[in-house]
Amino acid sequence: MSNKIKSYLFALTAVIFFASSFPFSRFALVYFSPEALGFLRCSLASIVLLIIGRFNNLRSPFKLKHIGLFFISGALGFGLYLIVFNMGLKTITAATSSILIATTPIMTAAAASILYGEKISRIGIFSIFCAFCGVLIIILWKGILSINIGIVWTVIAAVFFCGYNILSRKLGKMGYTSIEIVTYSMIAAAIILSPFSIDAYKQIINAELKYIGSFIYLGIFTSALGYFCFNKGIEIAEMTSDVTNFLFVNPLVASLLGYVALGETLNAGTIIGGAVIIASIVLFSLKGAKK
Repeated sequence: MSNKIKSYLFALTAVIFFASSFPFSRFALVYFSPEALGFLRCSLASIVLLIIGRFNNLRSPFKLKHIGLFFISGALGFGLYLIVFNMGLKTITAATSSILIATTPIMTAAAASILYGEKISRIGIFSIFCAFCGVLIIILWKGILSINIGIVWTVIAAVFFCGYNILSRKLGKMGYTSIEIVTYSMIAAAIILSPFSIDAYKQIINAELKYIGSFIYLGIFTSALGYFCFNKGIEIAEMTSDVTNFLFVNPLVASLLGYVALGETLNAGTIIGGAVIIASIVLFSLKGAKK
């Protein structure tokens, strides 16, 4: 089997895991609080990533001061992110959440342009504007006086993850591998969320088996194995885009899983706004970089 086929398989597996996090999180939040679920998910994922890292040349942080960067990265990418992400899923569908989170790559590109001077073409700027309009369509579809707070929390989550992506680039330039960045950020996130460990313990000892199973799936598959497969796919791919392009189908898979598993349906605002966002992301991926 060629490396290209292997990278496709890793990417497809990762996207399925990532997409399933939306309906599984929404289901788990029927019982767990957003903070407790975030702590349980990060703690379990940290253990699994450390085990994976043991067989993938996981190195210790190079300098003591780098640990602070991992704590910031962990807060933005997993700690604070999962709290607001979970709070958003309490009141919006998995499909709507996945579409809004899909704006993160475009947010990251815009931030990288400002912070790192990475050039964006005019078409790229137009794509960013269109994606922003798509978000506004979803937020304001029922009128400005009836904004769903869950949508606001999810947009904040996307902004947090954008910050994680920017900091990950910095850590990557400092010599850290992607598995090291994810592992140490996840451990830092578990420590940040540790004040909620008592609540998590109280909730899990009284939880039904189906809710325990959902958090185990979230910790092992959507967090640990999802990131590992995604990073592994990029590592062996001929081009990074061979793997990252699979992320375009993330909202579609999440929507289908939400419909099948939770019986969710989409309103017109989500369909129209989501179509605008996804088209903007595809256009940006193809024409966003300035030659």
